Amino acid sequence: MSASTEAGTESAHYGTTVLASEEDAAVLAKLGYKQELRRNFTMIEVFGIAFSVMGLLPSIASTLSYSVAAGPVGMVWGWFLASGLIFIAGLAMVGTQSREAIAPPLTTSISGRPCFRNAYIGRPILVDSLFCIAEDSKPFEFLDGFALMFLSVVVIARDGAWTPSNGIIYGVFLVTVLCHGVIASVMSRIMGKLQTVSVVVNFVLIFATVIALPVGRKNRNTGGYIFGQVENQTTWPNGWAFMLGWLCPIWTIGADTCVHISEEAANATKAVPYGILMSIGSGWLFGFILNIVIAACMTPDIATLLPGTYGQPMAQIYYDALGKNGALGMMSLLFIVQFLMGISAIVAASRQTWAFSRDGALPFSRFFRPISERFGFVPLRAIWGCVFLAAMLGLLSFIAPAAAEAVFSLAVAGNYVAWATPILCRVVWGQPKFKPGPFYTGDKMSPIIAWAAIIFLAFGIVLCMFPVGGPNPTAKSMNYTAVIGSAVWGGALAYYFLDAYKWFTGPKITLNLDDLSEGQEKALADEGLEVGKLAGARIGSVSHAEELSQKLA
Repeated sequence: MSASTEAGTESAHYGTTVLASEEDAAVLAKLGYKQELRRNFTMIEVFGIAFSVMGLLPSIASTLSYSVAAGPVGMVWGWFLASGLIFIAGLAMVGTQSREAIAPPLTTSISGRPCFRNAYIGRPILVDSLFCIAEDSKPFEFLDGFALMFLSVVVIARDGAWTPSNGIIYGVFLVTVLCHGVIASVMSRIMGKLQTVSVVVNFVLIFATVIALPVGRKNRNTGGYIFGQVENQTTWPNGWAFMLGWLCPIWTIGADTCVHISEEAANATKAVPYGILMSIGSGWLFGFILNIVIAACMTPDIATLLPGTYGQPMAQIYYDALGKNGALGMMSLLFIVQFLMGISAIVAASRQTWAFSRDGALPFSRFFRPISERFGFVPLRAIWGCVFLAAMLGLLSFIAPAAAEAVFSLAVAGNYVAWATPILCRVVWGQPKFKPGPFYTGDKMSPIIAWAAIIFLAFGIVLCMFPVGGPNPTAKSMNYTAVIGSAVWGGALAYYFLDAYKWFTGPKITLNLDDLSEGQEKALADEGLEVGKLAGARIGSVSHAEELSQKLA
């Protein structure tokens, strides 16, 4: 048996190895896919990887400069409002996706199957590219944050008398991303359990902060200040400065990671939707509490927090409340959580890259497509492809911070386009054909929720492209997301029209009809597919894929 497999059995087994339950494999068969990854994530572990990637407090710490610039009102109420709208987007997403939450690509929904099998969508390679760029840039975003937090501990230890160079920051970043690649490659069997550990450590950090900051800070701010004080450290009008404070929750809260590992989740049609909503809801609630505590314990002189003596507002807040030793302890716990976030991000990004490579929707898809049996049925090449891409993106720290910020913002824009596309397609073209899954908000509420999500996601895309300092940015403070995004999106469209349209017709059918189990045959029969008529088809051929796609559509 080879270490990397392109075609094995299409049941829930690979040789003597059980990959999934018959029910999960049968649901996946409805999409035309065979089971290739081992389903070893429980519902709690699906929630765990999303909550781990979110890394609530480390993410708030990394993006606090956006919300703190609008003062306590921007921090507290900005978080509450934006997080509520993200939860609505999550409701729309799971309501659209839950029937096929068994497979990773988010570009699905028209009739309960990948939407680019239908004529309603146009150019899937554009959406694929957006989502893969967004997802594959997350490890860079998290690991860059880890490097800065790790080095901020050194700065605090040296009483602010040392500033790390770009070379040192990149060195820490590179060593970390290589460690994450090794861990994601060799620890696949316990990766689900590692998410549980990450959730526990996240909550330890959250509760430690909620308790330690008020205890350490003797002169706490009043309730009127926390919930009613408006500040503006930008040159934008107050209203728009408040809206820019939404970038903190927008960059922090995202639960699409559940979808990326859906083919490794047991009972995925329920585990993935509930994992999405549980992670968003937890982020909404505990993030709101954290922002209240931070607003209560930070100095009223907000200008001293941007960026603060130690390079990050959160480090300054810890130092002011807890002193040097307390700040060292909390920041150390913070970068440990950020390290765990990076592992989860590499895992999620590699699964998404593999899923699109399986459909031939990315450059070098054949290279990234194989699954490594030797390392526990993981997409080993996709893992190291994501590691390599993160290492290359890390070089942006040598160019300019504005370039790195643009990549971070592009992750949000790409994610939101990928989230909004299937929701929009369903309510505009696919509602009459839509077949709800286990999680559905009803025929009356579902379209309302969907349109509210679409409007918010469109606004979020625009918001993340604004320069945060003011309407007259310099070359260094300019937000170049629109420039880089246009290059990526234009390149994706050019790639399609110049070459990919000749061979890319949609997802590839990976089922071997001759080896279908009884349960999988029944699942396909429920979709109106007469398996017997296709049993002799040549597997992987264009005619077979088109015929099966037409049947599924």
